[in-house]
Amino acid sequence: MSWSPDPAWVAVPGRHGPATVGIWTHDDRVIKRVSPGEEEWAPAHVGYWRREAEVARNPFMVDGPGVFPTGFHSVEEDAEGITIVSQYVEGTAPTSLQVVAALGRFARAPFTEAPWCARDVLATRLAMVENRGGWRALASTDLGPLSQIVWQLRGQLMDRLAQAPQGRMHGDATPANFLAQRDGGVVAIDWQCFGVGPVGSDLGYWALSAREDFGVLLDVYAGDHPWRSKIEDVARIMIAFTILSRADLALGQLNRMGGDEVAVSQHPSVAPHFRALQRHLDCIESLLD
Repeated sequence: MSWSPDPAWVAVPGRHGPATVGIWTHDDRVIKRVSPGEEEWAPAHVGYWRREAEVARNPFMVDGPGVFPTGFHSVEEDAEGITIVSQYVEGTAPTSLQVVAALGRFARAPFTEAPWCARDVLATRLAMVENRGGWRALASTDLGPLSQIVWQLRGQLMDRLAQAPQGRMHGDATPANFLAQRDGGVVAIDWQCFGVGPVGSDLGYWALSAREDFGVLLDVYAGDHPWRSKIEDVARIMIAFTILSRADLALGQLNRMGGDEVAVSQHPSVAPHFRALQRHLDCIESLLD
């Protein structure tokens, strides 16, 4: 018989990752169902569909310092997918700077690696962009020349990431995934992109949704750590490639629907990315030095 959710479960609305069938709540539990997509990626690929189940089976891998998982109750696998049951998280929401400090401690700590940890996340995503022809939509905008220079430098910049200190990364450092304060750190959910990568990756990703200036975030994340300059470089690279890729994708989708350039650039699905680009322009331009 095909798997189906219990009628008593309450569906959690919102956008979910490609491996996620759905998320539900019931009493003090959260139920997440994952299944393979059209392509079964290798365990180290960022899109590996089993990763969150592996985290649930091996919670010690992500149990601090700084960032902690919610409690996992069960992991049940069948022919169609995997059902993960975890504890519903309640508590005081962390501030942005508390999350950043926690992510810094988490990334710099000694860690255990497993074959299913995501690796080369940014390089993998850029390979997907390259398969689409690069940042073609941005080429016709005022940011075209800058974006093309950054794109041409991607090989060198990826080499810098590979040579940077490596540590654990949550992989999807956005406010929705950090729910409560705990033991001087924060409780995180959605470990689908968890892996090992250059220290500073989560900082760059978080900076795109944070209100604080990048310099403030860097001070909290890295302090006076000996890796500070390398962490800053990693975060700037992450910011540049992530925001340029997001803007190009959103712009390209609207361009295919038609409309004049001004209207497209001001569309609600595009405008936030262009505002973020302007805000982090100094981070992007610094990579050209």
